[in-house]
This record gives sequence, structure tokens and C-alpha cells, in this order.
Amino acid sequence: MTFSVPEMITDLFDTFKMVNIRVTDVVEIIILSFLIYEIMVWVKKTRAWVLLKGFGVLLVFTCIAIFFEMNTILWLARNIFSLGITALVIVFQPELRKALEELGRQNIISSIFNFDSGKEGEARFSDKTVNELVKAVFEMAKVKTGALIVIEKNTPLNEYERTGITLDSVLTSQLLINIFEKNTPLHDGAVIVRGDRIVSATCYLPLSDNLFLSKELGTRHRAAVGISEVTDSLTIVVSEETGAVSTAMTGELKRNLTQEELKSQLTAAQDKAKDTGRFRLWKGRVKKHEKTADK
Repeated sequence: MTFSVPEMITDLFDTFKMVNIRVTDVVEIIILSFLIYEIMVWVKKTRAWVLLKGFGVLLVFTCIAIFFEMNTILWLARNIFSLGITALVIVFQPELRKALEELGRQNIISSIFNFDSGKEGEARFSDKTVNELVKAVFEMAKVKTGALIVIEKNTPLNEYERTGITLDSVLTSQLLINIFEKNTPLHDGAVIVRGDRIVSATCYLPLSDNLFLSKELGTRHRAAVGISEVTDSLTIVVSEETGAVSTAMTGELKRNLTQEELKSQLTAAQDKAKDTGRFRLWKGRVKKHEKTADK
């Protein structure tokens, strides 16, 4: 018995109608698949992966107990797993917090709908500040002067700024070099940069508990990674032992940078706004119309 292609297509559609699959069901499956994949990738990058492997071992023993009808073990398993959700929240609290912070830093809504017309074309800091930072960092690297510079982006650093001494000074290479000069009152701790100004010095930063960081890295590098794990800042580190220049961002440390590589990262961190997108174009037309009307 043979079937023509139209008949096969008709049968296929009839089958879908019987199952009653809607377009929203397909979209829901795609979204759930994406979320499950992202959660699995996130879990594998954290300490939660080791804990889940331990949980898997317990699950295997429970299956064995079910197969051999070990009632005592099954009774213990039922009572333990009833508290499983609460236990998972407590055990994975640091990882869950980091995941939510990462989600909050995405700025999905603001990237689609940018209503802040007053900041079009502006950068976080000027090209002059980029050049001053690069100059100061590599001047200190030549003489192995340790430094820790945190550049604020979208996440406010007020709570870390308060741990230091307020400066609120225009950023220059000479000022940065003087701050980190050995045996000076402000050399210990981090400097926080907001825009074109140094807002605070001798600030305390959270240390990273990342087990994969090299053991040869000191407190400065761990502090740089630590602040990058909880904020979206860009942190520059100059090693006091080797004079090597490193940067930390989103929990990742890039080491032994050249002047060009550092300047490239700083330029990217400027985040110069571009007039793209439907809403930006509409605002541009409105402004043009206003100027024409004024004439």
C-alpha cells in the first residue's frame, strides 16, 4: 500500500490535531530546553557540580535500596529528601546569588528600550582618561609598584567606596603613581574610578574563593577577581613581584597584558553609545524636527 506525499502531510497534520499541540507549547519547549541547558552549563562551572555528583551517588544507593526492598534505608531516604529543597537552597546559596547577580547585570530591557536620551553619544570616561590609565599602569609596572584599580561601570561601587578614603580628584597618571608609591598613606588597598575621577583610595574588596585560581597569585589578584564576581567592574592589577599587568572582569583574570591589549579593554569599557535601534532613530527624528521648528 503506497501513500502519496500530500496524503502523508495530511496524516501528519491530523496527528498533530489529535495530540493538540499549540504554537505556544512548541515555544515553551524551546524556552525550557534553553533554560535547562544554561543551568547545566552554569552548574558545571561552579562548586555545585561536585555537590551534585555526591547527590547522584546517594540517588544510586536509594535505587539499590528500592530494588532490594531495604525498608530502613528507604525510610531514611524519604525523610532526608523531604528536606531536600531547603537543603539545596542553603548549600547552593553563594552560587544562586551569583547567578541572580549575573542575570541582573544583563540589562535586557534597557538594551532593547533605551529611553535615556540625555546620554546619547557619551562614554563612561574620556579617551584622555584611557591614556592616563595606560600610562600610569605601565610606568608602575616598570618599577614593580603594586596597584589595584577598580573602574566602575553599571553596578554602583558605593559600599566599597565607603571602606576607603574619599578623594574625588581628576584622574591623572601622576596622581595614580603617587597614590600607589610604596610607604605612602594611600598605597594599600584599591582605588575606585568613576568616570574621569578617582573617587576613593585604600578601599577593601571581597576576595574570590575560586578554587581554580593559580596558587601563585596574591591578595591583589584575588581581590580583583572577587570584585569582578559581584559587580560588572573592570579591575586592573599590577603585580608587585613581577610587574605583570592583569585585568579582571566577570570573574575571569587575563594576565600579562600589553599596552595595546589594556587600551583595547579600556576602550571597550567606555561603552560609547551608538544611535542604533528603532527608539533611538525615532528620538533623532524628533530632535531634528524640534531644531527645524526653532529656526
